[in-house]
Amino acid sequence: MRDPEIQERILVVDDEESIREVVCAMLTAAGYRCTAAASGSAALNLLDSEEPELMLSDLMMAEMQGDVLLERAKQKFPAMEVIMVTAVSDLSVALEAIRNGAYDYLTKPFDREQLLDRVRRALEHRRLKRENLRFQLQLESKVAKRTAELRQAYADLEEAMSQLERSYDMTLEALGSALDLRDAETEGHSKRVTAFTVEIARAMGIRGEELRVIARGAFLHDIGKMAVRDQLLTKPGPLDPDEIEEMRKHCELGYGMVSKIPFLKKDVADIVRAHQEFWDGSGYPQGLKGEDIPLGARIFAVADTLDAITSNRPYRAAQSYQAAREEIVRWSGRQFDPKVVEVFLRIPETLWQRLRDELRNGTRPQVYKVPLAHPQFAG
Repeated sequence: MRDPEIQERILVVDDEESIREVVCAMLTAAGYRCTAAASGSAALNLLDSEEPELMLSDLMMAEMQGDVLLERAKQKFPAMEVIMVTAVSDLSVALEAIRNGAYDYLTKPFDREQLLDRVRRALEHRRLKRENLRFQLQLESKVAKRTAELRQAYADLEEAMSQLERSYDMTLEALGSALDLRDAETEGHSKRVTAFTVEIARAMGIRGEELRVIARGAFLHDIGKMAVRDQLLTKPGPLDPDEIEEMRKHCELGYGMVSKIPFLKKDVADIVRAHQEFWDGSGYPQGLKGEDIPLGARIFAVADTLDAITSNRPYRAAQSYQAAREEIVRWSGRQFDPKVVEVFLRIPETLWQRLRDELRNGTRPQVYKVPLAHPQFAG
């Protein structure tokens, strides 16, 4: 609805003075602010200094036709509404003007009510367009603001998740340290076997979340030993059959412990449970065979044997990496997945010693977080 306090500006363009005067009188009496122009060029001069809400223009003028004025006026003020005035014989021209941007047309002769009705509708159309534009701009502004808020919230969430993950990593580190204190014979074993497992997995093309799952499963593989009696872990001689059976329970015990840690995926717990399964089905605790064994556990089995053979034990000194390779080849297809062994054999022996040295020197910490592959072998 029109606000009576606001005088909309209307430009009347006609080369007949009498028509200009009559139309302006009608519009002024209706509360509009009216400006008149006797030609198209005069109208363009007026448009250089002010944009009216509406232009009422004759189609047939001597100096410049109304359609030309329409085109040039619309170039200057696209949002300005235009009503073309035409004779009955010019209707096709008037319709073409509407296709070119005019809002409506009036046919001569017209009376006051026809004029004011067309003007009101044109100005209402302009008002609705402007309100729609304002709404769209406000909506875009709100969307932009909300998007910025969501991005900030996402960044804050990522930071919180990162801090939470660092807290989880500290928990893993503490679990590994606690296990080393209980089983001094294998001190540092969890970190070494995790680093070895990660390098073999990377050489197999494993990346991203799957690699992180495998790394954490390898790091926590012996966590079930924390529930095993100290007498078994520290016994100097061989275990008797009952003790062996008790020791073997550490796989299921570890699975139960890891399954209760919320941030670790079930796949991590599956690797912990299956880390003593053999390719031919002769392992424990479930007697899984072949590819029924989780891939992470199959990779771990090779890495675990590599570390066991090349590390010092109370009952023997560490053996060479070549000896470890020969033993792993000998048991390929029985204890180990042949495809994993094939990939392992492609990795240079020098990498394993370098990894061991870096872990001993503390230059490769938190291997369960998936370290970068060594430059010597990027996998």
